[in-house]
Amino acid sequence: MVKRGYHHGNLRQALVEATLTLIAEKGPTGFTMAEAAKVAGVSAAAPYRHFAGREELIAEVALQGYGLFADLLEFAYADGRPTVLAAFEAVGRAYLAFARKHPGHYIAMFESGITPGQSAELAHEAERANRVVIRAAEALSARLPADKRPPTSMFAAHVAALSHGIVELYARSKPGARVPFTPEELLEAGVGIYLRGLGLIEADK
Repeated sequence: MVKRGYHHGNLRQALVEATLTLIAEKGPTGFTMAEAAKVAGVSAAAPYRHFAGREELIAEVALQGYGLFADLLEFAYADGRPTVLAAFEAVGRAYLAFARKHPGHYIAMFESGITPGQSAELAHEAERANRVVIRAAEALSARLPADKRPPTSMFAAHVAALSHGIVELYARSKPGARVPFTPEELLEAGVGIYLRGLGLIEADK
């Protein structure tokens, strides 16, 4: 009888799942391809059937992460109505929820050195997510006279930066993250100050 080689039903995705675990535990540079193979339960050579190296494997994790992220933001924006402010706030909460629920994806997307420009697929999914934030910012800032509103892309970037900062400092249980407020409360207060400065909160209430 001929002995068959090891066959994995979905080796590519098994390696992605293994990488998610390793990234969350050790960071994007804290593991090797051999370790990913071991966690996936395959030989050290098996990952190279699908990925040229660790960077390509992490890029696949980031790609899948951006897809999940975009889906979540789109759902949150649509579900957050009836007011543009409620929809905008729902997008912010979804940002935090994604980082908390999918730490491996989040790190691969924003902290691994992988950039959306590395492939057309990555760029497409990242842009899909970014469009939701821009659309939410555009709808909210439309209440201001054109000469008194920041560029929509800048508005969206400010809110994304605030959200990312809160994730880094407070939403992933890092040392020093213990404060008497939840990440959601911090984000709501921060966005509130920003919007109040633009004169937008009073217009919605």
